[in-house]
Amino acid sequence: MKRPEFLVDFSEAVAATPREGLPDSPSFQRNHRPILDVLNPWLAGRAGDVVEIGSGTGQHLVAFAEALPGLTWWPSDPSAEHVAIIARRRSAGAPVNVMPPVLLDAAGDDWQFGTGGRPPAAGLAAMLCINVLHIAPWPVTGGLMRGASRHLAPDGCLFVYGPFKRDGVHTSPGNAAFDESLRARNPDWGVRDVAEVEAEANRAGLQLAETRSMPANNLTLVFQARA
Repeated sequence: MKRPEFLVDFSEAVAATPREGLPDSPSFQRNHRPILDVLNPWLAGRAGDVVEIGSGTGQHLVAFAEALPGLTWWPSDPSAEHVAIIARRRSAGAPVNVMPPVLLDAAGDDWQFGTGGRPPAAGLAAMLCINVLHIAPWPVTGGLMRGASRHLAPDGCLFVYGPFKRDGVHTSPGNAAFDESLRARNPDWGVRDVAEVEAEANRAGLQLAETRSMPANNLTLVFQARA
């Protein structure tokens, strides 16, 4: 099967940990605690299921599962290679509330949730998408929003983290340079504008409930079903 062009080769950006021989993402080391600070007010004390879209190395999900043990965490990724890495990480000692990873292309409209070995079809407490939209074709954004609308509980949340423009303007010169490098590498990639992402969410029946500024000129966007 042809490898989707938007996938990131982690060998370019990560090192293997000596103990487990698993990829160690520098961005995970920098941002997982600030992201958890955003998740906590919304998810602390809750029960239910959380699905991560584009889990990559699986490190974020494992860390969040440790911090929020009342929730059941489902990793997913469009790459069979990444799914295999996450499965190895899970076998190496992930918390019991981490489920087996599933192969998922978020751009599609049939995620087959509720079928064997996959997350529940309805009532998810949350969905999480970290550093995906800028390295994926634009249809992934719409697919993500429609999927959240289909599968979240009425009070569930979708958390989207990454670099974004605001009203067409980059939040820093570094983000502008990063955007240029992404588009040079693949014209389907690029730093997305909050307004355009919000418009996709609105079309899917979601509304932007919180915008949180994060370290390194990133943002976390929190979406919920419209009241």
